[in-house]
Amino acid sequence: MTDERRRWLILVVGLLAMTATCMFQFGFAYLIPALRADGFSLEQAGVLVACPTAGGVLTLIAWGAAADRWGERVVLATGLAVAGLVLVAARWVHGTVTLAVCLVLAGAAAASVLASGRLILGWFARRERGLAMGIRQMSQPIGIGLAAAILPTLGAGGLGVPLLFLGVCLLAASAAVAVLVRDPERPPPGPGRTAGAASPYRTPVLWRIHAASALLVVPQSTVGTFALIFLTDARGWTAVGAGQLLAGAQVFGALARLGAGAWSDRTGSRIRPIRILAVTTGAGMLALAAAAAAGSRLAVPVLLFLGVVVVSTNGLSFTAVGEYAGLAWAGRALGVQTTGQNTVGAGTPPVLAVVIAGAGFGPAFAAVAVFPLLAAILVPAAADARNPQPTSVRAAG
Repeated sequence: MTDERRRWLILVVGLLAMTATCMFQFGFAYLIPALRADGFSLEQAGVLVACPTAGGVLTLIAWGAAADRWGERVVLATGLAVAGLVLVAARWVHGTVTLAVCLVLAGAAAASVLASGRLILGWFARRERGLAMGIRQMSQPIGIGLAAAILPTLGAGGLGVPLLFLGVCLLAASAAVAVLVRDPERPPPGPGRTAGAASPYRTPVLWRIHAASALLVVPQSTVGTFALIFLTDARGWTAVGAGQLLAGAQVFGALARLGAGAWSDRTGSRIRPIRILAVTTGAGMLALAAAAAAGSRLAVPVLLFLGVVVVSTNGLSFTAVGEYAGLAWAGRALGVQTTGQNTVGAGTPPVLAVVIAGAGFGPAFAAVAVFPLLAAILVPAAADARNPQPTSVRAAG
């Protein structure tokens, strides 16, 4: 197989693996109606929804370091297989605590995929990475969209069937990675690049990207977790109808990530598009807050618009982090990046559930608007000034 065909095959397999992971990690919110029908409160359901993300926080940096040491193929295949087996076994557990433990363990294992990205850096040149990472990051809205379309229906009879479905998807992705993925060769030492590459954390640039990316997770987690509940509780939609509508929005969210990546390739900047999209997200959250407080029908189209915009920056921030860190540090840097995002993602549902229960949707959405506006200020223009390392496009081993 030629290198050109292999790298696109690897990108497709990575897209499928990430999609299966995102269906579980971020799509579990679409089982909230099933959890509430089983007697869980909104606050309890919010905690269970956060468990996969909380599990990932525990292992993301370790998975990234493992990828730097052994490559992504073995790391991805192992993590996906363990997560799939845990979810299949979770069908037979009883009790809130036991279910929460299973979700945390599966999330910790599946985090191997969320910490990945070295394959893109190794197989694609800078002029192509924004688009390639955008394609890979399409997996999150695609995965969430599939979860929105499938999980409410599967969950009508309880959690057993959706847990089995998610577990089998992860096991299939593990097999595809093991068979089809090959790691790129590490670039040889050269000018400005040594075998023991210096830490990119000597300056605050990466830390500022991490912080801005974490702030942008707040509106993303808000829309991803509470859009269904807002439509059912505040607007009177059925869970299945709302899920189908939101699934359609996720299709456009996937295209938005693709477009954002291509935009960054054309402009040669990852940071400028992030800043523009962050400001747009903040303005959109304020508009949603006003519409929700007024009980306006405009809340639904604004919510759908946000469902597209809030997911559009992830690929850009991942590309910026990987390029600034360099291939020798990419796994660890992306692990840190995703740890920060998942920490905020895990904390947002239970905290916002309390705010919504106490103050209503309008004030809660208004509070969320602050976070993307702060991210727009914090994201550093200096990240675009770094000359990224050239890469090899030959398979290792």
